[in-house]
Amino acid sequence: MFRQAKRRTAGRKNFEEASTDLFQGQSTTYSSRLSFYDTPPLDEITLEQFETWAIDRLKILIEIESCVARSKSIRETEQIVKPLLLKFLPLNSNTVLAERKKDHYSHYILRLVFCRTEELRKKFIKNESILFRIRYMHLQPREQREFIATHADKLPWEYITNEEKLEFFDELFQSTSTTIRAQLLIDSAQDTLSKEQLVQHIKTVEQFIKLPFERVPQLVASRSVYLRQGMAYIPSSLQLNLLVIEFQDILSSQLNKTFQSLPRLEEDDRLLPLLNNLSQNFSNVEYNSQAYGDPTMASDINSMSITTPEITKHYPMCAKHLQTNMIAQSHLKYAGRQQLGLFLKGIGLSVDEALKFWANQFTKGSGMTLEKFNKEYKYNIRHNYGLEGARINYKPHDCATILSKPKPGKGEYHGCPYRDLSLDSLVHNLHELGVTDQSDINGVIDDVGRNDYTVACTRVFELTHKAELSKTKNGGEGMHINHPNLYFDRSRQLEKKLEA
Repeated sequence: MFRQAKRRTAGRKNFEEASTDLFQGQSTTYSSRLSFYDTPPLDEITLEQFETWAIDRLKILIEIESCVARSKSIRETEQIVKPLLLKFLPLNSNTVLAERKKDHYSHYILRLVFCRTEELRKKFIKNESILFRIRYMHLQPREQREFIATHADKLPWEYITNEEKLEFFDELFQSTSTTIRAQLLIDSAQDTLSKEQLVQHIKTVEQFIKLPFERVPQLVASRSVYLRQGMAYIPSSLQLNLLVIEFQDILSSQLNKTFQSLPRLEEDDRLLPLLNNLSQNFSNVEYNSQAYGDPTMASDINSMSITTPEITKHYPMCAKHLQTNMIAQSHLKYAGRQQLGLFLKGIGLSVDEALKFWANQFTKGSGMTLEKFNKEYKYNIRHNYGLEGARINYKPHDCATILSKPKPGKGEYHGCPYRDLSLDSLVHNLHELGVTDQSDINGVIDDVGRNDYTVACTRVFELTHKAELSKTKNGGEGMHINHPNLYFDRSRQLEKKLEA
């Protein structure tokens, strides 16, 4: 799976020799878009594919994790995740082999990342189960039955015939109609459903399976299914839950086996850095402004406009907090200058305009002359743009970088406000952003209490852009905020879409 070119390394066991023990099985044929991932991959892929595929899948799992933290329903999560799936991990009904192979391999690569601790294993199982659920809901009924048939050894399901359904229709209706009605209302987003419509749906559309009742004790205990001659008759709305439980059991068992095999895999010194990087950056996949931003929107970014409400209304709290205090104090200490300066660079402020902006702000008070500014600060600004020193083109700080740096001391304003501000100051800043409803504020405070600072920022984005998101397709393609510039770019993109 991992080698681009076979090589032997003296003094340690080679991966090719170990693969027979680690990965028993045949090559996967990818007969279905859905998978239990119970057959390990055996073909080789390049290191570039190894990393790229893992990151693409990780972006989706991060978004699912954020949706769970924000208490999104499965339908809301589906709407948010769907555009990302189409972009990073598509599986169309006529999907090509390459798409299914990427899905298969990326899952197994992330197993190597998330098998390391009990906490990571639980998180991986939870998010992969939600992904599995979303994908199953998009399968056609024929595909669902074919998937069940290909896993008959794990899923001894027996679909009942239409004749059998009609023979016991009254009993099936009485025992399952409430559950089916509730699911139909969710799927159709309707408020009511007549009895005649429900009867017609069950007769013509609903597919029941029957299983030995001892395999579904919870459904039997809750009287959610019809029992006859030791068999439980289960409607479609409850079948997915059984599938997800089976998926979780398989994945949990295999993650433990992967963890036991991990020391042998980590002998490959090319994989270890990649695995460590992925495991340490679950909440931080690098933001790429070229992928998400719109270069044309930077045309109005200059030293004067970035202090106007038309631009600052798109700032995340961290950037607004920095700029507001810098303007008030006519100064900003080094850590704050770095964080704000690189953010402004990321939104499109050129080096010439940056020099004007910082010079105007630092010299408008009585404590600094332009000559002193040029002597003490001009070099640093040009350095951030890659025009001095080693000429490194520095990128704006992402949330993980900001959170990794020391907390601000007295007279400093860098860092993450959700982590660093007092409760009263945080609430004041939320009010300044327009978040005034107490239940909304409590939700943000709960996120902060769990140290989910990027989730809190994402929640604030959704609250402050509620009107715009409601008018865009799929709710504006909700995306977890893990970078201040992503917050800014998304905000401006929403405004631009509404104006178009």
